Amino acid sequence: MPTINVQLFDGRTPEQKRAFVRAVTEAAVRTLECSPESVDILIHEIKREHWATGGKLWSEE
Repeated sequence: MPTINVQLFDGRTPEQKRAFVRAVTEAAVRTLECSPESVDILIHEIKREHWATGGKLWSEE
């Protein structure tokens, strides 16, 4: 049972998330030879002020 954790900036629409999990599930089924029902995807939405790269918050971009 693959469990896939994804971290994204918040603000994606439900339609975008739906399309994303559909595509990731299809890729997992194809490459891992598992059933779609066994694929779990957890989306963690992160505010830009809680994410930094290179010592700089993304909210400061």
